[in-house]
Amino acid sequence: MDYKVIVDSCGELSKGMKEDGHFASVPLELDVDGYHVVDDESFCQLEFLEKVRRSPNCPKSACPSPQRYYDAYLSDAEHVYVVTLSSKLSGSYNSALVAKQMFEADFPQKKIHVFDSCSASVGETLIGLKLQELEETGHTFEETVTLAGQYIESQQTFFVLETLETLRKNGRLSNLKAFVAGVLKIKPVMGSTPDGQICQLGQAQGMNKALERMVKEIAERTTDHSQKLLAISHCNCPKRAQKVKEQIEKAMHFKQILILETAGVSSMYANDGGIIVAV
Repeated sequence: MDYKVIVDSCGELSKGMKEDGHFASVPLELDVDGYHVVDDESFCQLEFLEKVRRSPNCPKSACPSPQRYYDAYLSDAEHVYVVTLSSKLSGSYNSALVAKQMFEADFPQKKIHVFDSCSASVGETLIGLKLQELEETGHTFEETVTLAGQYIESQQTFFVLETLETLRKNGRLSNLKAFVAGVLKIKPVMGSTPDGQICQLGQAQGMNKALERMVKEIAERTTDHSQKLLAISHCNCPKRAQKVKEQIEKAMHFKQILILETAGVSSMYANDGGIIVAV
């Protein structure tokens, strides 16, 4: 195996990616009232969401240790690429960098690069797929790093959630101004800044209107649709995700649209009913 793509568990891996020997996931850990979960294949979304629903406290996440990353780097691959969720949202990126230093000291002949996705969830998924595409079309390690970096700079992430409370209570919305919600049932349309922080793009009354507004934002903020992949992740709402896919297909013509279920970390922050889109 000449290359390996490692994605932290905030990034969803499709069935095909899981079956492909080039991909691996490094799990974060979740906790709600002492109910401890490793975000790997053992994660049960419905059980976790029920624990969150019943708890008066906010669930927490912990990034992987450098040792977890180091262990994932060990393989026959000569080129190792690592994709983490935004360094503005988690310590996962820094942990991966520490592991990189350890790995390079032990295996100086191998090449490794850690990417700050400046995103999360399916944003990481698409970066992983881009790395595979670049490797399998014959690009060198250095070319792949450069081109993937350019891809990250051009990528955008959008999301609409039923509630932003988990993000707010965990300090992930500290840079945002207050917005009207509550009894008016206003749903903010959120996105990512170029450096990987969360921003508000707009708002609408009710979930359906907010999703329509999100599709409009995607159409206005993206170009060259026919050349791009778009990915949608959903937290326990497949019909809603399918509806968003259909709305996007009516407005734009992407090369391919993927729909994935949120893994543990994304489920924690998206909460039941959340929709995340990356392109």
